Amino acid sequence: MKKGLITMILVLSVVVSGFSQTVNGKLIKDLDVDYVEIVGWNKIFSKKVTVEIDFGQVDKFFKSKDTEIRDENDKRVVFNSMIDALNFMSKSGYEFVTAYIVKEGDSSKYHYILRKKNIQ
Repeated sequence: MKKGLITMILVLSVVVSGFSQTVNGKLIKDLDVDYVEIVGWNKIFSKKVTVEIDFGQVDKFFKSKDTEIRDENDKRVVFNSMIDALNFMSKSGYEFVTAYIVKEGDSSKYHYILRKKNIQ
């Protein structure tokens, strides 16, 4: 009985935590905007990418937490790739519109424009 209860609690916590990511203190799925831009770049010495979201929020100078995707423990979310981030945003109610790359020296930043699903 205890093992079943513990297993159920663990499964529920994983399911709930998958939907509690925030940006600038707001749940991503509940942002009151039609369009967002996600910007990603490769982490140094890693295949993972760092992704930030711009939804028109006012961010404070030198305060990257305003654009970072954070989990329920206020830790920065790191994605395996830009497609991983795009799939995450799709589950959060957004769909792909267009993408472009900006080269900065030897590195590149990937910009994806998304819109809320079901808007005209």
